Amino acid sequence: MDKVTGLVAATFTPLRADGQVDLERIPGLVSHLHGWDIAGLYINGTTGEGMALSVEERMATAEAYHKAAQGKMKTLIQVGHENVPDAVALTKHAVSLGVDAVSATPPVYFKPSTIEHLLDYLEVVAGAAGNVPFYYYHIPAMTGVAIDACAFLEEAAKRLPNLAGVKYSHMDLATLQACVEHDSGRFDMLFGVDEMLLGAMAMGCRGAVGSTYNFAAPLYHRMIAAFESGDLETARLWQGRSIELVRLLGELCGGRLGLKPLMGLIGQDCGPHRLPNRDPQRGCVEELRVRLEALGFYQWISGEPCD
Repeated sequence: MDKVTGLVAATFTPLRADGQVDLERIPGLVSHLHGWDIAGLYINGTTGEGMALSVEERMATAEAYHKAAQGKMKTLIQVGHENVPDAVALTKHAVSLGVDAVSATPPVYFKPSTIEHLLDYLEVVAGAAGNVPFYYYHIPAMTGVAIDACAFLEEAAKRLPNLAGVKYSHMDLATLQACVEHDSGRFDMLFGVDEMLLGAMAMGCRGAVGSTYNFAAPLYHRMIAAFESGDLETARLWQGRSIELVRLLGELCGGRLGLKPLMGLIGQDCGPHRLPNRDPQRGCVEELRVRLEALGFYQWISGEPCD
């Protein structure tokens, strides 16, 4: 697979009111994202609450998204699991679907303490993918596995023949640039901090995986177009608006827990969260709607000219 460029949406797992996975919602979500020129889908990750789903639910969700996305955008499936045989089963299932790549978090309870120990785990999981490209999911704020990503690439290249790169959800841009330049730019670094995407692009990233691309992709497309044309002032303007959006979600909804409610506000209801995640109170969601209007958010994503 060639390096991934453009925006990859970290997909939501839609749930019904009773908490069960709502597979019927997935084709509509894919159509929505395709209409916004999303380049790919990252399925069953943090945004998709993958770790709160059963193996069977994750397989069914992956299958539904991949089926709806075929011919429209790339699919990357997150297969990490605390139980190695389950991670292997998820990997083999993803490969059987014909996905473009698989990706995995490290175990987060019995955490690997060194890169060598991490690779002992990843060698089994990535090995189950055969020749399908594999991306390590580096998100130390969630996993607590705070390895040096560039040192990881150095060692992982010796043990993971199908290593394509890293989904890099970390704010350390110096290490990111070292990873981008490592081994003459061999590895694909998919950046995962939406409100810092402009900085990552300056470091050489051309692909990004994020939650806010589900409901604010036009904002980022404007930023990318400005950056690529050399208009850094306009690019900074749009990145600043992304920062405003993310800060508002943090202020009113605790950040990540405001993502699904915001999808509802743009007409793409994904239902409630799966415990232990909790939904914001109704009053918070209404205040979010009012504050988004005041920011100009709905104009930002409409494609209409903005000041």
